[in-house]
Amino acid sequence: MSDILRAATAWELQSMLAPYLEKEVPVEIIGSGSKSSIGRPMQTAATLSTASMHGIWMYEPTELVMSAQGGTPLVQIEAALASNNQMLAFEPTDLGPTSGGARGTQTIASVFACNSSGSRRVAIGAARDHLLGIEGVNGRGEVFRAGGRVMKNVTGYDLCRGIAGSWGTLAILTEVTFKVLPAPEKTATLVYHDLPDDIGVELMCSAMRLPYEVSGTVHLPKTVAGRLEQSSLANQGHSITALRIENFEKSVDYRAEAMREALKVYGDPTVVGSMNSMEFWNGLRHLSVMPYDEATCLWRVSTAPMMGPRVVSSIRRHMPAEVMYDWSGGLIWIEVPASADAGASDVRRAVAVHGGHATLIRADQSVRAAVEVFQPQSPLAERLMGGLKRVFDPMRMLNPGRMYANI
Repeated sequence: MSDILRAATAWELQSMLAPYLEKEVPVEIIGSGSKSSIGRPMQTAATLSTASMHGIWMYEPTELVMSAQGGTPLVQIEAALASNNQMLAFEPTDLGPTSGGARGTQTIASVFACNSSGSRRVAIGAARDHLLGIEGVNGRGEVFRAGGRVMKNVTGYDLCRGIAGSWGTLAILTEVTFKVLPAPEKTATLVYHDLPDDIGVELMCSAMRLPYEVSGTVHLPKTVAGRLEQSSLANQGHSITALRIENFEKSVDYRAEAMREALKVYGDPTVVGSMNSMEFWNGLRHLSVMPYDEATCLWRVSTAPMMGPRVVSSIRRHMPAEVMYDWSGGLIWIEVPASADAGASDVRRAVAVHGGHATLIRADQSVRAAVEVFQPQSPLAERLMGGLKRVFDPMRMLNPGRMYANI
């Protein structure tokens, strides 16, 4: 097992990285390590952790902006925001529990490095859309800054967006600046019961087309719904299709009633109030319905919303699969039995036929070494990412091969 080096500042990180740069020996980059088991296995001499770089150094609630050191725990960020009735609107997903890590340990830099975005993405955008500025150390050992404190229209390549989602293969994020939004005064969830997958997805897409600002849509088939942490919903023995609306109390009450009427062809929903709604959606953020299990592998598939049930149907022709549909069916978490290739050939065939991208989130290390974990790149995307890698990390020092063999 490689040594773990913990830096408290950017300059200390530079000094720790320097001897490895001199020898041209690659290193693994982590925050708290909650996502260490995701991606292709790497051969590195040491592990550099940013977990000791923590602290919120700038927060202006009236300006809706915050800056924090990269290793600041997400729970600390969200606690500070909650004290001012504000939030990270993209509600980042916590992949730790479903991949064998601890719940609630991820750092704010890892949220942006992995572009972790939850159910509210359908209404508010992804994590990268909320990232304003970064400070980091590249694979040359140089400290750099990009972006600022406000959103601007710029020409050229947006480095913040390019590094978001790069999983530590381009730079080590030591500081991030991001926008925040007011938390809703009230939340309500309309829960429809016993709809098959295709009708549940149709309902979610129909809800998103209505002028009622739906901020979350999820469909849980019967077996997966039975795993919910809330017994009142888990013990009902049928599928659940949930639609979330948020805003001021009077607005939510009006829109909930208007949506019931507009979507009455799908049945009469149960309306879940604020506290239970928050508990329900928070559980989904932590993927509580896809718990860690060595006997299964977990895929994350993004596709066109109406294509979701077709992708799942194609996979189920070859193996059993338990699924959760998010983003109106555009994001599917697919749990399949553990096997030598985690069902990669069948999953990627289904995605190739119906469109989309598939990422293997949970599998044994030997499986992750044998198959493509991230979606194979198009020639154009490969050239773009390869060009960024050559600029930021020409010697392939940072997380080499974690996403792709040549990156």
